[in-house]
Amino acid sequence: MAPHAYTLSDFDFSLPPELIAQHPAPERSASRLLDGRAMAPADRIFRELPGLLREGDLLVFNDTRVVKARIFGEKASGGKLELLIERVLPAEAGSTGNEVVAHMKVSKKPLPGSTVHMAGGRHAGGFDAKLLGRWPTEDGPLFRFALQGPAGETPWELMDRHGHLPLPPYIERQQNTDHDPDEAEDSQRYQTVFARNPGAVAAPTAALHFDEGVLAELQSRGIERASVTLHVGAGTFQPVKTENLAEHQMHSEWYEVPLATLAALERCRQRGGRVVAVGTTTVRTLESWAQSGKTTGDTNIFITPGFTFKVVDVLITNFHLPKSTLMMLVSAFAGYAHIMGLYRHAIAQRYRFFSYGDAMLLERAKAAN
Repeated sequence: MAPHAYTLSDFDFSLPPELIAQHPAPERSASRLLDGRAMAPADRIFRELPGLLREGDLLVFNDTRVVKARIFGEKASGGKLELLIERVLPAEAGSTGNEVVAHMKVSKKPLPGSTVHMAGGRHAGGFDAKLLGRWPTEDGPLFRFALQGPAGETPWELMDRHGHLPLPPYIERQQNTDHDPDEAEDSQRYQTVFARNPGAVAAPTAALHFDEGVLAELQSRGIERASVTLHVGAGTFQPVKTENLAEHQMHSEWYEVPLATLAALERCRQRGGRVVAVGTTTVRTLESWAQSGKTTGDTNIFITPGFTFKVVDVLITNFHLPKSTLMMLVSAFAGYAHIMGLYRHAIAQRYRFFSYGDAMLLERAKAAN
């Protein structure tokens, strides 16, 4: 099938709901690993990964940190609402440093200029949020707020004090507008062991399988590590609604490729190693940099079959939602027919799917060069 012929329906598949992982594996590296590098899939355990890579390879991680971005509150009228803070705006963007953009779940949207009371409001130990308008444009999908706490805390401090971990919609916890749906295990396990830069509302889930034992063995085998940052937004869960993929409006996320990582990439190429991306967010970051030449900024890169990869040679990734942009990305990387065959195998062998699920290892298809 020619790349231009793919439609949304091509990326659909039937997934038994009981295969959607609701909790993490007992140990991070005890997850299963579907080795999909060859035509015939091989069933492995994630802790075997170091032995599947080569000395001289470069593993690139996304070091973003998931923040407690989900906060409950109410309007002045008493109506309940919920904010999911997507981004803290830097002061140089016209903000005073206390402005954020957020998704808002409420029965009737408040008017610009209105103040809502989060976690009880400023005078009850919480904070207030003044609605400034929509973002990034007047009819944009997000809302811009100015936050004000009782002690002048930063948005990061307010989220840490009053927020809840935003879990993906397919992880079913008891939820209502005044209850914390995340569990104690989530605060630790829905976070990578090397998470450093706060700003994500969803975890880079392929990296959740790495623990200190696996990282130590990778180092002992001469496999170098580097990191990028991409703050995963809630848009990663937005469904594609158009059958014609060219009509889909891809969400935007902020990324950064540090100078140290650029140097590591150059060393890897010089020694003939392979660039191994841990997760689709790392792929999006590296390929955005290669495409634009910018080491930091926003990206809305949409990778579908026919895309020319310039950086990534090997990919470690979890199993993705039907009809998702991530299914399209992995199909572009390893080949559509190969990916669909691997997914059929994974379902037949009862692999666990999505954020808390198992992983697979892929090589870039020759046709994707």
